[in-house]
Amino acid sequence: MVPVRAEVAAALLLLVAAAGVAAGFRPEPPVSEDTLEKVAASLDMYVDVLPQMPRVLGYSLKYGRPAPAHLNIGMYQKKWKFHRDLPATTVFAFGTSAESATFPGPTVEALQGVPLWVTWENHLPDRHILPWDPTVPTAIPRAGGVPTVVHLHGGVHPPRSDGHANAWFTAGFRERGPAWASPTYAYPNAQSPGVLWYHDHALGLTRANLLAGLLGAYVIRNPAVEAPLGLPCGDAFDRVLVLADRSFYADGSIYMNCTGVNPRVHPQWQPEYFGEAVTVNGKAWPFLPVARRRYRFRIINASNARFFNLSLTNGLPFHVVGSDTSYLPRPAAVTHLLVAVAEAFDVVVDFSESPTPEAEVVNTAPYPYPDGDAPSGLSGKVMKFVVAPEKVWDDRSTVPARLLEYVEVAKEEAAQRRYIVMYEYEDEATGSPTHLYINGKRLEDPATETPRAGTTEVWEVINLTQDNHPLHLHLATFQAVRARGLVGLEEFKRCMERLNDATRCDVGRHAVGEEAAVPEHERTWKNVVKIAPGFMTTVVVKFLMVDTGRTYPFDATAEPGYVYHCHILDHEDNAMIRPLKLIK
Repeated sequence: MVPVRAEVAAALLLLVAAAGVAAGFRPEPPVSEDTLEKVAASLDMYVDVLPQMPRVLGYSLKYGRPAPAHLNIGMYQKKWKFHRDLPATTVFAFGTSAESATFPGPTVEALQGVPLWVTWENHLPDRHILPWDPTVPTAIPRAGGVPTVVHLHGGVHPPRSDGHANAWFTAGFRERGPAWASPTYAYPNAQSPGVLWYHDHALGLTRANLLAGLLGAYVIRNPAVEAPLGLPCGDAFDRVLVLADRSFYADGSIYMNCTGVNPRVHPQWQPEYFGEAVTVNGKAWPFLPVARRRYRFRIINASNARFFNLSLTNGLPFHVVGSDTSYLPRPAAVTHLLVAVAEAFDVVVDFSESPTPEAEVVNTAPYPYPDGDAPSGLSGKVMKFVVAPEKVWDDRSTVPARLLEYVEVAKEEAAQRRYIVMYEYEDEATGSPTHLYINGKRLEDPATETPRAGTTEVWEVINLTQDNHPLHLHLATFQAVRARGLVGLEEFKRCMERLNDATRCDVGRHAVGEEAAVPEHERTWKNVVKIAPGFMTTVVVKFLMVDTGRTYPFDATAEPGYVYHCHILDHEDNAMIRPLKLIK
């Protein structure tokens, strides 16, 4: 970790004094972790049924055939019931109207090859409902308002429709960020079928805006390709599960810290947010009655920083059929499923084999991951399935032996090999973290990752921090092929802190430690890859359509380009994010 000098911290405090009122940073009465835990513990588990989020069709029908469509989806402030016994909570929520807005937002169902246009509308108030920090790189409008911009996570779409952090806008488009281009985004839906999700991506506010509720699922389907697989289908048996941890005050409002871990540098920012309660589809510890048959669950971890290591207490396996936006080539059965922040897994559970009438979904992932505290009796529970006593004999769904194939990894075809290095910086007086960078650079520094559209690259991602970082690339798909432990880690870190050059620091001499195998259920084209601390992870990146091998059906080199970042939201906001600029 790299120290930050005291005089820099003092200068930042002056910035806080100047920006605090204009930014809307409103300190709230302090609350202890014990109090938050007591509020969560007062809520009985498994009393609310798992909601099915409303569905919005991302296509129209013309003469009985699918045709392109246009949607208007807004962001609204409203009340939401997270639990039967918790007062209604003020949230920010997506919806086609204020009345229909939900947490999470409606699930957009699109069809492969059928374009969709979405006009994202900001109807949020002048002030945020949560504390936020003006001393991290942040969108701060001059006339007030809550900046937002929507990113379709996992989407393959033009740069102007990517939701760049600087393309933010306030209510009614009153103020717009420097990268703002259009109120309407174009989603070609040209990629293979899979599960995506949409969420806010405003500069420096992602952690607060998502915590407030600005997120929802997006599913691309292709019945001609998927129906022959025989997987469970239909609204009752193909369910999206959006996981998100939250802490609450006794009055039902969402807790977010108002004091930072290092307040003399950043008055509010903390390196990770962890909630005491686990919500699934907007309910704390819900239950779902299930028949004794197969179900398909598309699991999305929409938490700010929490990893989930999921298992079923009745011992049934998860049959993993896909990860992020891609299918696996063949299913992989696992009893424990580690889901990083922003990662998605597509699984089948066969309840006909359940030995018990109930099965809890439990979590054993330490927080922060991997070397933090074990989850409590609260955060160690996720939801419960209540299994019907009688077996369903007409379940015709299956878990097929083979799924879908994409282009080969073909590491030897790489046009370029790059070193991507993750750093965490500390205050020299307190030892507390102040910020995180990739390659020692900021988002506003010129792009150094400038791949050619249609090519393959190999990225050697070096993690010099203590956390596992879920790396997310916009536009591109990628997969890890190997992870090597770094021998002589402290020596290598000292050299990197001085030179910031993996080659000059002789990385080849250090990246010779234990090799960590990539799990079988992660061996597909992904948009989030876990980067373990103290390892160099070899990642093959495709800047092309992985289902066909062809280049993108739009100009991916246009402005404002794309970004890549750690998807722990508190890290991304401060400031583990870099530009990704494709060239011709």
